[in-house]
Amino acid sequence: VPMKTGTANREADDRKVVMRVALITTFLSSASLFAVPVFIGTNTGGNTQSKGIYLADFDSATGALTEPALVAEYRNPGFLALHPTKPLLYACGQPKQEFPDKTNSVAAFAIGEGNQLKFLGEASVGGRGACHVAIDATGRTAAIANYGDGTFSTIRLNEDGVPGAVATLIASKGSGPNKNRQDGPHAHGVYFDKANKHLFMPDLGLDKVFVHPFDAATSKLGDAISPLETKPGAGPRHMAFSPDEKHAYVINELDNTILAASYADGKFTVLGTSPTLPEDFKGGSTTAEIEVHPNGKFVYGSNRGHNSIVVYSRDPKTGTLTFVQHAPCGGKTPRHFKIDPTGKWLLCAHQDSNTISVLKLDPETGKLGEPENTVSSPSPICILFNR
Repeated sequence: VPMKTGTANREADDRKVVMRVALITTFLSSASLFAVPVFIGTNTGGNTQSKGIYLADFDSATGALTEPALVAEYRNPGFLALHPTKPLLYACGQPKQEFPDKTNSVAAFAIGEGNQLKFLGEASVGGRGACHVAIDATGRTAAIANYGDGTFSTIRLNEDGVPGAVATLIASKGSGPNKNRQDGPHAHGVYFDKANKHLFMPDLGLDKVFVHPFDAATSKLGDAISPLETKPGAGPRHMAFSPDEKHAYVINELDNTILAASYADGKFTVLGTSPTLPEDFKGGSTTAEIEVHPNGKFVYGSNRGHNSIVVYSRDPKTGTLTFVQHAPCGGKTPRHFKIDPTGKWLLCAHQDSNTISVLKLDPETGKLGEPENTVSSPSPICILFNR
């Protein structure tokens, strides 16, 4: 019996609808594979419009970044870190209720559905002006650098990841030749090695990267061993290691250089320094962040003032650097940046233009392109990709 024309048309239409739904579903699922959540730490003081920690979604297939939205109110969550195994985020900043000794805090947040944050608790870091936080490989220790009073500390984390008591608090002494910026110690970063046996702390005020043995079982630090010393007045701010951890790179805020050093078992040997600014640049500028590309072939540093990212290639055997490029970062005062997990994009946080720019990155040459897109973000000073 021949099929009626109306029935055939309806069945054809139904098949088209099913195909459209399948295509849309496939597109959405493939798009979700490339979507990476991005947490943003901010400055909330002064005239900023920020209220805490923000969240955006980054599409690593296209470079698209959504407008950041507030996910947790917290005062000055200037630097962020993830727990190594649990869905937890940590922020150093100012406590919800001021501590009697007026010290700063480290706070823990649970990362829930849709990457929303739930405040779990906070504790004193033992010092003032907290600016950097790192979590050790066991997830039981938070390390904090306090720029304000120059101290740095380790905090014991409870089994649920909530910060507890201070395990070690270290106060350095001394000063540097730059009387405006080096009147005393200014701890600026904290980093654990892969073996989880050492903690490194660049001190901008003392021109040293301090090295301390670390006991993961107790969260305590041992006495300092030989530090990595920079040139007087350099002002070491942050550092980054090569993937094999045989070389370290320290970005010096005050003299706008990158120091390269070989590394083995807690000991550094200086290889040399490289400038972050063009020779003919005469304006004021200070460096901020440094990162080694995931493939280990390139080193990136940000210049606040010149408003650029400097790119160097690195020799994987010797660790030495060769200049590649100065790339415009797309905004004012690139306080922080992060290379995305694919290694094909760089997200740059501009503190003073209140924006985040996405720059395309060529993993073969290391070169950065013009900013692909820029979104508004209140006083961004830290970018962190969620896993």
